[in-house]
Amino acid sequence: MKAKTLFACQNCGYQSAKWLGRCPDCAAWNSLLEEACQKPAGMLGGAAPATSPVPINQVEGDPETRLCCGIAEFDRVLGGGLVPGSLVLVGGNPGIGKSTLLLQVTNQLAKAGGPILYVSGEESPRQIRLRGSRMKVNADELLILAETSLENILTHVHRVKPRVLVVDSIQTVFTTALESSPGSVSQVRESAGRLMTLAKGSGIPVFLVGHVTKDGSLAGPRVLEHMVDTVLYFEGDAGHPFRILRAVKNRFGSTNEIGVFEMKECGLCEVKNPSELFLSERPLGVSGSVVVATIEGSRPLLVELQALVTSSPLGMPRRTTIGVDHNRLALLVAVLEKKVGLHLSGQDIFLNVAGGAKLNEPAADLGMVTAVASSHLDKIVEPHCLLLGEVGLTGEVRGITQPEMRVKEAAKLGFTRCILPAGNLPQVKVKGMELVGVKSVEETLGKLF
Repeated sequence: MKAKTLFACQNCGYQSAKWLGRCPDCAAWNSLLEEACQKPAGMLGGAAPATSPVPINQVEGDPETRLCCGIAEFDRVLGGGLVPGSLVLVGGNPGIGKSTLLLQVTNQLAKAGGPILYVSGEESPRQIRLRGSRMKVNADELLILAETSLENILTHVHRVKPRVLVVDSIQTVFTTALESSPGSVSQVRESAGRLMTLAKGSGIPVFLVGHVTKDGSLAGPRVLEHMVDTVLYFEGDAGHPFRILRAVKNRFGSTNEIGVFEMKECGLCEVKNPSELFLSERPLGVSGSVVVATIEGSRPLLVELQALVTSSPLGMPRRTTIGVDHNRLALLVAVLEKKVGLHLSGQDIFLNVAGGAKLNEPAADLGMVTAVASSHLDKIVEPHCLLLGEVGLTGEVRGITQPEMRVKEAAKLGFTRCILPAGNLPQVKVKGMELVGVKSVEETLGKLF
């Protein structure tokens, strides 16, 4: 009897009975590959034992116990430590430092006690040893296994009984229950599902390393992100030594926390004061440079915004951004033209967040507007001035959340003046800081220039 097959999209997991040139779900071209239609290994065997529904107030709930990883920035992103039985997915661009970070984390965990199993499907034990010796990774309880077969990995886990399991990477793991090749949608989904069952059943925390595609999303099906408890993205630029570990999903903590690391010869080092680091090379006495404060989880972070406005030889001027939303810049430029009267329609505008950071909240609007106006007018913003506020379409400056926390962080670094929304003035009381409340963009530029 001929085995049934189906065509599965390697980007999103969409399945079709026939081949299609373009995936109807994610619109990717030539992404459907033929795979054997076989019952997943996790569904083989007898039915699961019957269970009965239980009232929520009668469910046994022990106090949450977390396992400290020994690296404060990593523990912060996880929400205070590693939860037993959790499944954590770590993604990032090739060479960004995913394996380096996990090797350092497992080394600290192994020194704290108990065997730690590090499974690598991409490197040999000798290669890991050479890299580990450079980073002084030498814990006796850190066990290295070069294996890609899921069945063999599970056999070693049941024999060793590790405190933590690391699989680097999930795209290299395959199970013999499926005939498709490693890295395919069915293999990634089934392997992750078996490892999730292992984590929940045994209480062993499991780290999965995932590759990232060209568009920045995790390779493999999107269902992989829904299966795991925590998704961590490792961000950074090859031209900068700084790396940012960001939680985009966390069932046991905040999804806005970040951890900042610096890549050195001995590995990744924690950055205790990211604000001071991002502002360390800031040029003084130049136009187009302002400082804004953003909140990342429970941490205020000061970053520098740089804008360059120059006349454009093109019929359609360029609007280029790095670290901020391109559409947000277009909106704010329109506000400057309509409500302030600056003529920017024939200007190329470039906006950059120095240090490789990313701004995703509207509290940086006032800083973006001021940076563009400063560069266009060639007027300098006072170096020790902080700008906070959301800008509306009518040119008004709206209030922001947690203004006092942001101002206190600026005061620690020597800032003496802060321009913020007038509605936030009653909420901020910081000694040694001149607070200036504004209600519109035009009023802000009048007080600065």
